[in-house]
Amino acid sequence: MKTIGLIGGMSWESSSVYYKLINKKVKETLGGFHSCKSIMVTVDFAEIEKLQHQNEWLALDKMMAESAKQLELAGADIVILCTNTMHLCSSAIMENISIPFLHIAEATGMEIKNKNLKKVGLLGTKFTMEKNFYKDYLFNRFGVEVIIPTDEERKTVHNIIYQELVKGNIKSDSREIYKQIIKNLEQRGAEGVILGCTEIPSLISESDVDIPVFDTTTIHAEKAVEWSLSE
Repeated sequence: MKTIGLIGGMSWESSSVYYKLINKKVKETLGGFHSCKSIMVTVDFAEIEKLQHQNEWLALDKMMAESAKQLELAGADIVILCTNTMHLCSSAIMENISIPFLHIAEATGMEIKNKNLKKVGLLGTKFTMEKNFYKDYLFNRFGVEVIIPTDEERKTVHNIIYQELVKGNIKSDSREIYKQIIKNLEQRGAEGVILGCTEIPSLISESDVDIPVFDTTTIHAEKAVEWSLSE
């Protein structure tokens, strides 16, 4: 078993889910008392959130690269970033480490391809929805077209993430709002929907909607375990 290095803390709520999912998957695969060999470096999300909204992505690149280097020096064999939005810093991470980095859109794209879908909706922070790093990755690597909510819907999705979900505050009213936004994406041709923020699966599951849901947190965590246990 190889050691998984995790960059967490964005938020710690979703990082704890990653840790649980990874160990659960190892136990399911190997049985007995097995758990995953892992190392986690966590950051202070208050610093991250401030820099995100100040559009200070070079500073964020540096923070993520330093966290990845910490993991490599500590003995990690692969690095995963326990957040969707901060994959905007994936190039900086890969340029500063010599071990593999598993991109969350790569793991998600594999699952979308397995279902033979060509057009999907994307929910996430405004950075994930509005910047092209996720959409371009899925189109260029997998030929998948990504559509996003309307401007007002994007503001709503983003605000619920930052004002509620990252604080562990799950509201039934917000669930209904997300369900309607997903329904609107479906009416625009989305064959599935990417839950492109690691906190969103705490609010929405496949049982809430009529189209396939791609829980990026679970997909990413389980792909990391597959890599860890591969020869």
